[in-house]
Amino acid sequence: MAAAGGESSTENVSDELFQNFYTEVKQIEKRDSVLTNKQQIDRLLRPGSSYFNLNPFEVLQIDPEATDDELKKRFRALSILVHPDKNQDEPDRSQKAFEAVDKAYKLLLEPEQRKRALDVIHAGQEYVEHNVKEKKKQLKKDGKLLDVEEDDPEMFKQAVYKQTMKLFAELEIKRKEREAKDMHERKRAREEEIDAADKAKREREWQKNFEETRDGRVDSWRTFQAKGKKSKEKKNRSFLKPPKVKMEQRE
Repeated sequence: MAAAGGESSTENVSDELFQNFYTEVKQIEKRDSVLTNKQQIDRLLRPGSSYFNLNPFEVLQIDPEATDDELKKRFRALSILVHPDKNQDEPDRSQKAFEAVDKAYKLLLEPEQRKRALDVIHAGQEYVEHNVKEKKKQLKKDGKLLDVEEDDPEMFKQAVYKQTMKLFAELEIKRKEREAKDMHERKRAREEEIDAADKAKREREWQKNFEETRDGRVDSWRTFQAKGKKSKEKKNRSFLKPPKVKMEQRE
């Protein structure tokens, strides 16, 4: 139960971060279609960036269906904007922003990784579409108007965006759990390997010591046997008595 509560709390925080992020991005987009160096760095490093930056398409601000050429052009333009050489007044922040852009770009260059990212985005959209259908089904059952907020294209887009981010976050959590489990298994296997090696070493040392002391043990045994034999002979001789001489009686 505690885990569920923690999960709910994390979700609420994530929702709030998302709402703030979405609102700010929309305001910036209305004011200027191309974000400045500082705005891009702020976007990539803002609170909750580890949550939002899981979506490589969001990091690069590019359509998921963009071509490879469009992807390369976008990366080139964005990487120049946030590159430390272009932002020498804040080298540490610009370096982190550049790394986020570079990571997203390299991920999308890998066909398998890109497919996985697209699958997450499509799953988010399908989830929202299914949710909308269920809402309308319930409204119809209740005899109400079949109006939901997702009927507004902007609200639908926001819902998909939000759900997509949650899916990326869930996948990242599972990845970290698998990584931690694998690390634990590797550590346990390594400990067992070390124990087995120590045991084998002790056995080899015991065997070597046994072989090296073999002659000494044989000599000791022979000496022991010899002493025992002499002791027995001496003991037997001490019990030998001369025969009794019968005295003759004279008449």
